[in-house]
Amino acid sequence: QVLLVESGGGSVQPGGALTLSCAASGPTLDVWYKLLCMTWFRQAPGKEREGVAEIDRADTTNYTDSVKGRFTISRDNARQILYLQMNNLKPEDTAMYSCAARLDCRNAPNYWGQGTQVSVSA
Repeated sequence: QVLLVESGGGSVQPGGALTLSCAASGPTLDVWYKLLCMTWFRQAPGKEREGVAEIDRADTTNYTDSVKGRFTISRDNARQILYLQMNNLKPEDTAMYSCAARLDCRNAPNYWGQGTQVSVSA
């Protein structure tokens, strides 16, 4: 079992920046290395959840078009933390952000965090 805990959300003005963290804990360090794909999702009120950024064990990254060039996903394997650096935030980035981990990149996430709120407004 893997426990994911997000932090770093908050309220910022448009153009601001935030860094989200997703700390993983499990019975052994080996669990982290079995998490082949880790993803940041977000869900705004009244909208469907969308994948924002993903990173695999080879550090290959993918981003949804709306955040390309502004967000950066990374993972610290030694500390078992997933990050999402968000720059030049826009009001449309306002959402609950959650991290998720998959043992197989082809399947749905096996583990989810509880989420952290990001609000962008003037």
